[in-house]
Amino acid sequence: MQNIKIGKKEIGLEQPVFFIAEGGVNHNGNIDLAFKLIDEAVIAGADCIKFQTFKAENLVTQNAPKADYQLKVTDKAESQFKMLKDLELPFEDYERIIKYCKEKDILFLSTPYNFEDVDFLDKLDVDAFKIASGQLVEPPFLAYVAKKNKPIILSTGMGYLSDVDEAVRTIRGAGNDQLILLQCVTNYPALAYESNLRAMNTIQQSTGCIVGYSDHTENDVSILGSVALGAKVIEKHFTLDKKMKGPDHKCSADPQELKELIEKVRLLESALGDGIKKPTDSEIANSKGMRRSLVLNGDFKKGHVLQAGDIGFKRPSSEISIGEYEEFLGKELSEDLNKDTILKLKHVRW
Repeated sequence: MQNIKIGKKEIGLEQPVFFIAEGGVNHNGNIDLAFKLIDEAVIAGADCIKFQTFKAENLVTQNAPKADYQLKVTDKAESQFKMLKDLELPFEDYERIIKYCKEKDILFLSTPYNFEDVDFLDKLDVDAFKIASGQLVEPPFLAYVAKKNKPIILSTGMGYLSDVDEAVRTIRGAGNDQLILLQCVTNYPALAYESNLRAMNTIQQSTGCIVGYSDHTENDVSILGSVALGAKVIEKHFTLDKKMKGPDHKCSADPQELKELIEKVRLLESALGDGIKKPTDSEIANSKGMRRSLVLNGDFKKGHVLQAGDIGFKRPSSEISIGEYEEFLGKELSEDLNKDTILKLKHVRW
């Protein structure tokens, strides 16, 4: 499985988790809020900040109903079109946003929804494309993105494995093998039991792609579990304030939560280790006090023949291992020895 490079970041099985701070539409269409989201993503330690690139008139019909989760957190009388129109970032703002990301040394990504959006981002020379779960079952769109010959991170929410396999065939058929697939549950918020993290490994086995996890839950459990299972890309929505107006703020992490989450991910990565079973330096230092030696259970005179009850196991350790216990049985002592003497080779006649 080949590594995939996005900007200066290498993504692969032996690489650190690539963490995407999903600003999404939580800038509420305001470039100053977008800048603040970038600042907070940098402080939190994210590798990348991602937004969403669209024009409402090209994404939904004028009378499209809102999704259930959107109805719960926004004005029910407002159409989805009106809501999304208010969340657009003007295309002329993107150059400033990308420049700001470069100044802050954080990767910029954005999710396109139409051919026009793809062409626009491609002209801005983005390093990769992040495709939302809704487009998993849109072969013409996937093929169009794939032909830009840039890495693709594709979420797989709402999909069956057959949908994922077809999407992979479409992208590879267009000549692009730089593909990362994210297990995802398209619900806001999603519940932990819906996460189905093992599906991520099923996707990897079926496609041979690098995999990761896009999270919409309100706790850290699923993200940390996915990292333990091998996720190499994590995506998490975040906001400046969960009480702000908009569809995604409530189920997003705030800046402090994002920072703590990334710290946990990095700590978990270090805890996973390299898979080689061996003692740590601290264990080696502790082993003398924790492992045991062969010791005498009583006072014995020179010439005493050692029997099973004469030898016990006690700390600290010595150069003679417990595994050599039977070698001492039946041997004569070469000198007088007291109780708790740690046995050495010189103490018996061989």
